[in-house]
Amino acid sequence: MKPRMFNRTATFFRLLRTGWVLIRHDALVPAEYAPLVPLPIRLIGAVSRIFSFGNRKGNAGERFANALEALGPAYIKFGQILSTRGDMFDAEFAEGLSRLKDKVPPFPMKTAETMLKEAWGEPWEAKLETLSEPVAAASVAQVHKATLKTGEIVAVKILRPNIQTRMTRDMAVIGLVARLAHNFVPKLRRLRPKDFVKEARRAVMLELDLRLEAAAASELSEIADETRLFRVPALHWDLVEKNVMVSEWIDGIHLSSPEILTDPSIDRKDLARQIIQSFLASTFEYGVFHADMHEGNMIVDTDGNLVLLDFGILGRLGDEEIRFEIDTLFGFLQRDYQKIAQVHFDIGYVPPHHSVEEFASALRAVGEPIFGKKAEDVSMAKVLLQLLEITEIFDMELQPQLILLQKTMMQTEGVARRLDPVFDMWEASRPIVEKAVRRELGPERYINDFLDGLERTRKTLKNLPDATDNIARLAQAWVDGDINLSQPSSQMSGSKTPPNNRHPILKPIGFTALGAAIALAGAWAAGQL
Repeated sequence: MKPRMFNRTATFFRLLRTGWVLIRHDALVPAEYAPLVPLPIRLIGAVSRIFSFGNRKGNAGERFANALEALGPAYIKFGQILSTRGDMFDAEFAEGLSRLKDKVPPFPMKTAETMLKEAWGEPWEAKLETLSEPVAAASVAQVHKATLKTGEIVAVKILRPNIQTRMTRDMAVIGLVARLAHNFVPKLRRLRPKDFVKEARRAVMLELDLRLEAAAASELSEIADETRLFRVPALHWDLVEKNVMVSEWIDGIHLSSPEILTDPSIDRKDLARQIIQSFLASTFEYGVFHADMHEGNMIVDTDGNLVLLDFGILGRLGDEEIRFEIDTLFGFLQRDYQKIAQVHFDIGYVPPHHSVEEFASALRAVGEPIFGKKAEDVSMAKVLLQLLEITEIFDMELQPQLILLQKTMMQTEGVARRLDPVFDMWEASRPIVEKAVRRELGPERYINDFLDGLERTRKTLKNLPDATDNIARLAQAWVDGDINLSQPSSQMSGSKTPPNNRHPILKPIGFTALGAAIALAGAWAAGQL
């Protein structure tokens, strides 16, 4: 009990520190948004701004980002994930928050060497020929350039010492804030702050095991090999540990570098196309995508290939979500708003007490303004944001997996438009989308559904003989008087002879009979389809 009480007290004091840092940056109740909050909170904000004098540079989003940077790694990561929630903020705040920097001073070389020894069980000299000083440092890890005994140049990523403990403590504070927001600000409940923080905590903690990041990189490398739209640095699995990851070193130009806009050897229009198509192909064809495709995580190598880096966050969509996105996109292309509305109701994203027709009308208000315009004048990101704006009217609970998808789509579109100001998002997307539409809306979809149904039926029929035998044994036990189906279980438990002793098959039969009934029902249903 005492440790738990101590943890709660410590979390409370960390919350006070967090509040103070936000106050110092005028990010607790920003002046720009004070008129939108109730009077008591407005008064608290007015008093708090006394302590932020001289520290009010930039818009509210930028000041909030600065406060998060001052608070440390967990807050930086949380802010980066928070920036994916374009549904929560206006465009100016979201733009300011998107500038959140994840650059901190590196930890000492001696510490890095110690961590490598702990991970590998021997000094780094036994595995590597050379090891440089840190070449990049972020809140969670830093990267060194190294040479293997074979002469190959590699990147060595090392987690910061004690980062897991610090992240756990800070996420506990953020979780407390989410609970307070849920309990005391009812209007925020639709945005599911507790669920969002839970999802953010999961994403952050996954980044603290580099074996999982290596697995994500390996998964995307298979997609890269098949699509040939991008590259993933090769891994050295024998050197991958929880706190260390070693991969191929990539020479090239980061897309965040100003040089990317001036180098005459780079075809920026083609590069923009590759970025969009690599994201869409991964999503619609494989159901998995790199969910943090900002400029800093992309390189153009010396051969002109697009290379993706940093696989701490992957997005995943199931078949249902993929079909939902394709149906929605195709519906907009066809201006079939009734179809789009029905898709939202069918998947359960809009509660049934609302009208399909009214929702279709709201969607028309989003879709009609984009028709008749040139492709370069239409922003897919803007369309998605407009869709999010109608969610409150129709009581739609936001879906984390789709928010991540839409955020990444906006992110990739922004990168592409920076490379090519007249970039045609729709035209670049067309080959991938048309292929997906043919698969999901054409004969191929129904053929695949039919084959899936046949496979399920095959599995059911395979188990049918055993299921039938179990039902026969259950029936025989009933005839023999070992089971009284009309007698409550509480009375049966008072029987002089324990059921398990009266018939040796009774214990498993309770489970197998249920399974048999389900199997028979499934086989019958399959036969009716």
